[in-house]
Amino acid sequence: MTPPLKLLLCHHGTLGAQAAAAYALEVAVPGVTTLVHCLVVPELWAGMQGDDWLNNASTRDAFGDYVENMLENDARRELAGVEARCKERGIAFEAVMRLGDPAEVVLAVAAETGADLVVIGPPRRKGEEGLRSRMEMEKLVRGLRCPLLVAPRT
Repeated sequence: MTPPLKLLLCHHGTLGAQAAAAYALEVAVPGVTTLVHCLVVPELWAGMQGDDWLNNASTRDAFGDYVENMLENDARRELAGVEARCKERGIAFEAVMRLGDPAEVVLAVAAETGADLVVIGPPRRKGEEGLRSRMEMEKLVRGLRCPLLVAPRT
């Protein structure tokens, strides 16, 4: 296999994403590969306001700010972790954080960055922690113009 020049890693902190990161770092070649870390915040968070239990506009706004800050801090922590591992190995690193439908965002970022390979984690097992946002595999596979690798569980 020729080493990828642009490797798009879709990683958001779950166990599957950690398996994808481990695999991506294994196939990345220092001085050759640029690892593009794509962190997608599913669009379902966009409307999170707590309307069902918060009773005034200022409280809803404060709660919305809290959720947004929490998501941003979590995302920055994930990005920093992968970036540190890339630096340890001498692998160039770029970060992309977007809000939207996971498959659509991955397709857009793969096209924008000229990805040679996209690496994602395996589907979450029942009982594993984390948000159950689903990757629409058919949409992703049909739309990608480069290979897709689903990392094996570690």
